[in-house]
Amino acid sequence: MTTTAAVNPYAALNAATSSTKTANEAGSADRFLKLLVTQMQHQDPLNPMDNAQITSQMAQINTVNGIEQLNTTVEGLTGQFMQLQALTGASLVGRDVTLKGNKLDIKGGVGVGGFDLTSTADRVKVEVLNPGGSVVDTIDLGAETAGRHAFTWPAGSVPDGANYSFRVTATAGAATLATTPLMRDRVESVNTSGNNLMLNTRTSGPVAYSDIKAFN
Repeated sequence: MTTTAAVNPYAALNAATSSTKTANEAGSADRFLKLLVTQMQHQDPLNPMDNAQITSQMAQINTVNGIEQLNTTVEGLTGQFMQLQALTGASLVGRDVTLKGNKLDIKGGVGVGGFDLTSTADRVKVEVLNPGGSVVDTIDLGAETAGRHAFTWPAGSVPDGANYSFRVTATAGAATLATTPLMRDRVESVNTSGNNLMLNTRTSGPVAYSDIKAFN
């Protein structure tokens, strides 16, 4: 009587499952099922496959398929989000936005700027600088609370769009507080860069959509 050596089906099954993880994802489930059916057809009747291990292998392939489907869904949502951002950005072309910067927006004899305060200040002072960097005027705003603030400067005969800037100093007692200067700029066009929506502004150049502080 000739004895046929029992073949361990799990080793082949595990090897096949491991290799299909790095193969074409679209056909992994189909190859897994074909291999499983083939092994069941040729299994040793005296040493049949363990139902628990078969169930475990099927659960693993289902988990992989679920992750693949989730990744596909996320990629689709990311694409839709970028399209929505692009449409939103396109609607901003020609509009003014507020962003980080210290250039005065001068129009019609009035300069406009702003700043963020980290905490309440006893005194806030704004210095206006001409294109050469010299201080030409000082605005004393007095005490200000924490948060965002705006100010105006009577520019007089200074032409619109002149390259004037400002410097903010805030103090609380003897301590100098951190401030963030804010400026107004004009959106001229938009474009997408990777997963980021960029706004091309007149003065500041390319600015990420997420860096815009306010829409005017």
